[in-house]
Amino acid sequence: MVAAGGSLRTLVALYAIALVAGGFGLRGIRRRGALGPAPPPAGVEPPARGAGLEAGLWAIAALCALYALFAHRVDASDAFAVNLAVAAVDRPELPLLAVDTQVSLHGQLLLGALTWTVLVLAARPLTVERRAQVAVVICAATVAEVTGSIVWGVYTYRLHNLPTFVPPAHGLVFIAGLSLSQAFQRRTGLLVVTAGLGAATWGALGLTVLPRTDAAGALGVPLLLAFLWRSRARAAYAGVFLVVAGLELYGTAIGTWRWAPALPGLGIPDGNPPSGVASGYVWFDVMALLLAPRLLGLLPRLRPLRTRLLPGTSQV
Repeated sequence: MVAAGGSLRTLVALYAIALVAGGFGLRGIRRRGALGPAPPPAGVEPPARGAGLEAGLWAIAALCALYALFAHRVDASDAFAVNLAVAAVDRPELPLLAVDTQVSLHGQLLLGALTWTVLVLAARPLTVERRAQVAVVICAATVAEVTGSIVWGVYTYRLHNLPTFVPPAHGLVFIAGLSLSQAFQRRTGLLVVTAGLGAATWGALGLTVLPRTDAAGALGVPLLLAFLWRSRARAAYAGVFLVVAGLELYGTAIGTWRWAPALPGLGIPDGNPPSGVASGYVWFDVMALLLAPRLLGLLPRLRPLRTRLLPGTSQV
């Protein structure tokens, strides 16, 4: 941590030098094979990789460092700015939420454009079916966001709108969850048990000791546990749950969004965040896994319609 009022530019300059040196050093070690990952088993899709994705993540880290160096307000804590830049290296998606607490609506639009760019870069190494799944998740999640936040008011964002970075961020969450499940493909049981115990413990604490009673969240936990127990895609659901849990705890802690104390119109107490929030993502993932193959199957049928000649002309 850095004390407020310290020499911010000196600290960030030192941090930037260490970041660049460490990045080139790690790249050199990887090229020599010392940290090279083991090849995935036959028939298993490897995690998303590519120069474009790496460049996008480093661009986010650079932007957050520049924010810390030049754009922080005089009355803001220097510790916040420096820690924001450091966090960009470890989890590039988290500083976007922190920056959102410091910008206006126009700044949110820029964050949205940046997030969409990162999503495109992250999706490029994926297979066509995976890209279709990401698209389904974004569509389903956006409908749920509009319904739950704008219409129902179960939770609200800082500016009482739907930030433009939220829809593409749902796609990044889905990709991150899949990557996590693939990283633990040889220890799937450990990943699933960790997610199940985490969800059950969170739900129990929300009903007993947490400051806000979380009855609504506890209602969603059994659904998540059922999918973790019975579904063939349990590893993907477990990975997405862990990513969502981290983002929810972080986003609500810094005030990017806030959950209502009770479900509007029902009066059921709700946590901030609720323990069962990942159950919604389970439905997004289920829709993605079920609908994406069907949507891809419709594409060959639609192509002849696009090339059909208009009656009495030579135009399509």
